[in-house]
Amino acid sequence: MRPMQTPRLIWNARLSRSALLRQWRTRAVFWCGAIAVGLVAVAFAEGCDWAIHAHARFIARWPLAAPVITPLSFMLVIWTTRRFAPGARGSGIPQAIAALDLPEAASRSRLLSPRIALAKIALTLLALLGGASVGREGPTVHVGASIMDALGRIPRFPYAYLRRALVLAGGAAGLAAAFNTPIAGIVFAVEEMARSLEERTTGTLLTAVILAGVVSTALLGNYAYFGVANAHLPTLQAWLAVPLCGVSGGLAGGLFATALIAGGRRLAASAEQRPLSLALALGLMVALFGLLSHGATYGTGYDQARSLLTGQGDPGLLFPVYKWLATLGSYLTGMPGGIFSPSLATGAGLGADLARLVPQAPLQTMVVLGMAGYFTGVTQTPLTGAVIVMEMVDDHALVLPMLATAFLALAVSRLVCKQQIYRALALPFLQPPPA
Repeated sequence: MRPMQTPRLIWNARLSRSALLRQWRTRAVFWCGAIAVGLVAVAFAEGCDWAIHAHARFIARWPLAAPVITPLSFMLVIWTTRRFAPGARGSGIPQAIAALDLPEAASRSRLLSPRIALAKIALTLLALLGGASVGREGPTVHVGASIMDALGRIPRFPYAYLRRALVLAGGAAGLAAAFNTPIAGIVFAVEEMARSLEERTTGTLLTAVILAGVVSTALLGNYAYFGVANAHLPTLQAWLAVPLCGVSGGLAGGLFATALIAGGRRLAASAEQRPLSLALALGLMVALFGLLSHGATYGTGYDQARSLLTGQGDPGLLFPVYKWLATLGSYLTGMPGGIFSPSLATGAGLGADLARLVPQAPLQTMVVLGMAGYFTGVTQTPLTGAVIVMEMVDDHALVLPMLATAFLALAVSRLVCKQQIYRALALPFLQPPPA
């Protein structure tokens, strides 16, 4: 009996070594991909900051050039996107969500690829250089998912759940590195992108987010995205800020999501038949709001939100209205660019405006709750809304008020907008391409 067992034992040992090798190969792909996502996210962030400041310097010198520069840049971005990288249009989060539901590699290639990732970065930079009101966080999610998906094709993972985990981890790592908010990256992956989390992918997701966050922190430092806020609710009367910001943020955010979804559908024919004319018209609209706001609506809105949180500036009473409209106009062109940062800036302006109604609450508190309420109203992801704001302002004192504001905003937003924005925007990408 003993000689008969020897070949079987040898065979089992070989199988164990083979399985161990595959396991470490899988880990290596995830680790390398996460580090690459972190590096690209940092470089992308630096490029976006340069583009925003370059546009601001130009407009400060020649403010009346905006009605020329912005429409022309919009037309160039749209023409380039449609001609060379149609998969790069829009935020990028809908593409990542759609890719999770596409089992075939060929179908995913229409949405995730190195070429699309490079185009996403270049075209978002060009859009910001022209004065578009877009963010870089959605594009970074798209780029992160594309990088991980591309690396996953090298070893040809045999299991569908591993290929799906790559896209999920890449998107989460992209958000974590973009905002330096690792917890929000994980929460967003579960709450928005996946809506569920398999036990087999939990460790890889966490590892990818941690590695991408470590790279971002090593290169940029352990910073809070909007700086450190010392927000609090000192009295019982100050708690009026929670329902006020929750209802107002949910209503304004829900209206934005409804306008974006409905507007995109109504303008679909024009975007297909006369894309440059649409880009010209919307570019003129964005330039107009830029002039009315003295340049405050251009770019991501980071500087305006930070100035409100730190008390170093006030973009004006109508800033949230102008930013709301400028972001809507920018996105409806179909150009690459996200709505995360513009939504946070709009919410900050909304909270600052509402502060006049609740003098018992500090301005910083109203700004923070306004950000959480409006962001949740737009995305209908309350946990992400509360956690991302908490990490970006490095303030844990308002965790419960932020959660209460976010869930109240969710309830109000759902009354206004029946569809979740990213799920609605992902539907066209799930349809087969025209023959």
